[in-house]
Amino acid sequence: MAGDKILVVDDDDEIRNLIAIYLNREGFEVIAAANGNHIRELCLEHEPQLIMLDLLLPGDNGYELCRTVRSISDAPVLFVSCKDEETDKVIALALGGDDYITKPFSPGELVARVKAHLRRYRKQEQSLAAQVPTLRFKGLEIDVIARKVKVSGKTAPLSSTEFELLYALAKQPDRVYSPDQLFRHIWGVDAAGDVRTLQVHMSNLRKKVESDPRNPKYIITLRGMGYKFNGLACDETVADARRR
Repeated sequence: MAGDKILVVDDDDEIRNLIAIYLNREGFEVIAAANGNHIRELCLEHEPQLIMLDLLLPGDNGYELCRTVRSISDAPVLFVSCKDEETDKVIALALGGDDYITKPFSPGELVARVKAHLRRYRKQEQSLAAQVPTLRFKGLEIDVIARKVKVSGKTAPLSSTEFELLYALAKQPDRVYSPDQLFRHIWGVDAAGDVRTLQVHMSNLRKKVESDPRNPKYIITLRGMGYKFNGLACDETVADARRR
């Protein structure tokens, strides 16, 4: 993990330098930018393993930059912003962001989140060969190797985090995960009360894979308990995978 490249885009010199100091101490290489005017070039040149974006920037804002990043990279995207309205988080995560941290923040927590996302991203890459190549359900297909999902034959544009949530649930149908368990599984850290991030990702995921998100047939909520993938949607491929 040491030596990984982190692209930090923030127009606040003090914040940008503070983030760089703490990440450098952990052995990360930081590419810093005060705006996103050249973010495409920076991503293509340096191939960062993680990208950190502020929302309020001169020129293109963080939302627009996230769209650009997602067109060329599947590296984790962390938003770090002074905007703390729920709608800001919803939009940021819906555009493909993996996490949202509000300023002022604890540098220690920020570093912990960065490490957790990098561990998850690396684990995804290393474990692909050991996975069942494709999980097929009634109207839903999950290609684990290509990290693609099809709903009724059409590709669903899932973010990396949305894919991980769906796969975590689908590979063990009918297993109930509490919000804390899912948060720890996907982000690698305890939720510490931040279950809203999980709820936003889950809502976005349902909008992309469910024909009627209000009455889901795949991702079921058990009030007071958590979430599960509906085992009744399984076909023989999934049943075989569960027996392995």
